[in-house]
Amino acid sequence: MRRDIFQAIADPTRRAIITLIALQAMTPNAIADNFNTTRQSVSKHLRILTECELVKQEHQGREIYYSLEIQKMKEIDKWLDQFRKIWETRFKQLDEVLLTLKKQKK
Repeated sequence: MRRDIFQAIADPTRRAIITLIALQAMTPNAIADNFNTTRQSVSKHLRILTECELVKQEHQGREIYYSLEIQKMKEIDKWLDQFRKIWETRFKQLDEVLLTLKKQKK
């Protein structure tokens, strides 16, 4: 089953996992050590992130390392960019209004 990227990142634990593995690839046990939850719970979150292709697995001997899939993060950033542009325009307009009000006070 292919999951939606935005459903995956809606969960705070999964966002925290993404933040952790953005710095370096980690094993599920190393990831679980950063949370007050079970290893099984972390594995479930990792499975969802893997299904969304936000993280990738790499086998090294007996261990599985999870790392961030940068291309998928770029897709999220691209989608968010449209809203970033809207808000930047609104903030710029607000700055102009505030500057006008400040000049009128003087």
